Amino acid sequence: MTIKNSILHTPLLAASLVLSVNALAANEWPDLPVGIKSGVSAQAGNKVFVGLGSAGQDFYMLDLNNLSQGWQKRADFSGPARNGATASVIGNEIYVFGGSGKINASDAAPILFDSVYRYDVESDAWAQANTTSPVGLLGAASYSPDGKQVVFFGGYNKAYFDQYLNDVLTTDKKAEPEAWQKIVDDYMGMKPTDYKWNRQVLSYQPETGKWSDLGQSPYLPNCGSALVAKGEQALLISGEIKPGLRTAEVKTYRFGREQPWQSLHAMPAPKSLEVQEGVAGAFAGESNGVVIVAGGANFHGAKSAFESGKMFAHDGFSKAFNPEIYVQKEGLWTQVNNLPEGLAYGASFNASKGVLIAGGEKSDRSASNKVYMLSWNGSSVDIND
Repeated sequence: MTIKNSILHTPLLAASLVLSVNALAANEWPDLPVGIKSGVSAQAGNKVFVGLGSAGQDFYMLDLNNLSQGWQKRADFSGPARNGATASVIGNEIYVFGGSGKINASDAAPILFDSVYRYDVESDAWAQANTTSPVGLLGAASYSPDGKQVVFFGGYNKAYFDQYLNDVLTTDKKAEPEAWQKIVDDYMGMKPTDYKWNRQVLSYQPETGKWSDLGQSPYLPNCGSALVAKGEQALLISGEIKPGLRTAEVKTYRFGREQPWQSLHAMPAPKSLEVQEGVAGAFAGESNGVVIVAGGANFHGAKSAFESGKMFAHDGFSKAFNPEIYVQKEGLWTQVNNLPEGLAYGASFNASKGVLIAGGEKSDRSASNKVYMLSWNGSSVDIND
């Protein structure tokens, strides 16, 4: 999910030192009422919102100025439940784009949604916007550089992914094992560019309903990247370049510039491994002058397999949910301590005390309801539960 950093925008009780985390006061940050993974998140002033994904149509709000009230249930999302959508805030409204799900529970397979919904923060009401996205935005990252429009990076190809989901879910794996496996192998075995993920930087202006093409990214299109927004600038961290294969690339996009893109130092290899696979669905934000990146999911061994010519790079590897925390200070990366457990696909927010993270997917594939505050102390990241 993506951090929204504007006026209206879109930690663990240590039982022992063996946990390798720096624990502060316990139970300061209220846990979510339910576990939430692969949902949406947005920040409107001092209020943060999390919902959808594994929570279905549920939507929750936490007032950072009134933590004693905990997470409050807001109006249910009015569209079909979805995973992997992206959200941004314009004015008093949270806009939700894309994602994947079923229109009706009885449908044979999910689809990529091109519908757009908006949530009015003041009236606590949802409505469908009178527009559709020109490309699939499953796994896309978004932010608002000026409070007037939403800018998007990445996103799955709707036609390709809809067809794959339909084929793989309507073919009986037990009755037709070879046909089913061929569907999987053919799709997972394509080159990164063959997936035709969205490479264009797109913009949507709610006031006019207009979509604009801001130009092509010089990088391979990727999905599931972490995004840290700061004014007109977006810092894009890692993500996947095809199903199962990540990139360690880090780059910035500066809205409105003639040359908007700049490559930064890639994420370093974790101390426990020889290479950095890259991560999808990491938590990220700013604390005390540094960027914190935590968690994220990948397949250990996929990069090596891909570099040896195997396009189905993650075949045979288990999905890893990583606990490592990295800090970017003055452009350079350092690995510091770990999260209490491996987590990915949760929510991140910038707050006065650091980076607030909520929910996520755990190694057993269940949805976490934990909420932590990550704060840089000059040498490591304090984790406040």
